[in-house]
Amino acid sequence: MVKNITIFTTNTCGYCQMVKTFLKAKGMGFEEVNLDHEPQRRAEAHRISGALTVPVTVVTKTDDSQEIIVGYNLAKLAPAVN
Repeated sequence: MVKNITIFTTNTCGYCQMVKTFLKAKGMGFEEVNLDHEPQRRAEAHRISGALTVPVTVVTKTDDSQEIIVGYNLAKLAPAVN
């Protein structure tokens, strides 16, 4: 079961908007970390994902395990939030 979802985004990222739209359509709440507004958190997003791109979606389960999804990857995102 999903405890928390955090998405690292930027203002100009089309894929970020697609992830947010998908989660909203599923009725899932999430915390958005906009790296254009919080540039000091870029290193955190990179450390978590190993990627220099967004979106980075962190799905934390009730057992505190985490699944990291980079980009708009429904094959990984859909099962992670179900």
